[in-house]
Amino acid sequence: MIPARFAPIVFGFILSGLMSFIVSGIAILRTAGFAEGLLSLWMGAWITSWLVAFPTVLVVAPITRRIVAKLVKGAPA
Repeated sequence: MIPARFAPIVFGFILSGLMSFIVSGIAILRTAGFAEGLLSLWMGAWITSWLVAFPTVLVVAPITRRIVAKLVKGAPA
């Protein structure tokens, strides 16, 4: 089991993985259509996207939390 102090990192890892998987799949499908080798193209795009998405989530999430706390009444800071 992973210690609780790593929860934000694990959350960011899973969130960025799922989001980049979905978004890269949509982008590749729109670009290439149902072409031969679609899965290979998708996996290549996904890994590249995830390499960018994961550190981005770790940097952007705290900023986003602060913005939301200012916009939403009663939100934790």
